Amino acid sequence: MTPIDAVASSTYWYLTRSTGAVALLLLTLSLALGVAGVSRFSSPRWPRFVLDSLHRNVSLLALAFLLVHIITAVLDSFAPISLIDAFVPFAGSYRPFWLGLGAISFDLLLAVTLTSLVRRRLGYGAWRATHWLAYACWPIALLHGLGTGSDVKSAWLLALSIACLAIVALAVGVRAITGWPEHARLRGAALGATAAFALFLLIWLPGGPLGHGWAQRSGTPTSLLAGSSRK
Repeated sequence: MTPIDAVASSTYWYLTRSTGAVALLLLTLSLALGVAGVSRFSSPRWPRFVLDSLHRNVSLLALAFLLVHIITAVLDSFAPISLIDAFVPFAGSYRPFWLGLGAISFDLLLAVTLTSLVRRRLGYGAWRATHWLAYACWPIALLHGLGTGSDVKSAWLLALSIACLAIVALAVGVRAITGWPEHARLRGAALGATAAFALFLLIWLPGGPLGHGWAQRSGTPTSLLAGSSRK
């Protein structure tokens, strides 16, 4: 690799990390706005269409950052990641399972976004059913970032992940208290799923991404491990 190639690879690496983090944060905010049903708290100062537009624009911005995240990951010469890997889960050779989770999350987000753009033609029922995919998109994206990211042991990424989890948990709590008083089973399922996911992360992280030798155990090709700082 020439010095120019090395600089370009490093630049792509930093862009991939930063855009991935921003995309996760925006996806978290979008999900929180949707879960909390923020449009129900509309007022003359903040009419419902403004809050709905905020939710939609945050979602589109998350998708935009995600696209840059994917493109820079493909252009980075360090890891053998192709454009197909972004759409087809578990097809790659670099951390295939964790990269595959990212592909699944991207596919789900893309389906939600596209159906939202043609909502009037699609019909409310079909749109609503597809929109529920957003709830699965977020935890899968978080696991992808923790399993694939080279900064998983960094304080800033752990803090960001905890903050995203707290934001979603708060949104679920708000919705459970104010939005589902007549649906006890739905309220219990939402709170239980959120608590179970948080408990899973608490148990999994120390022996997983935060444990010794995660780069090798996660599926990084042996040829990339020797002498690499991206572990």
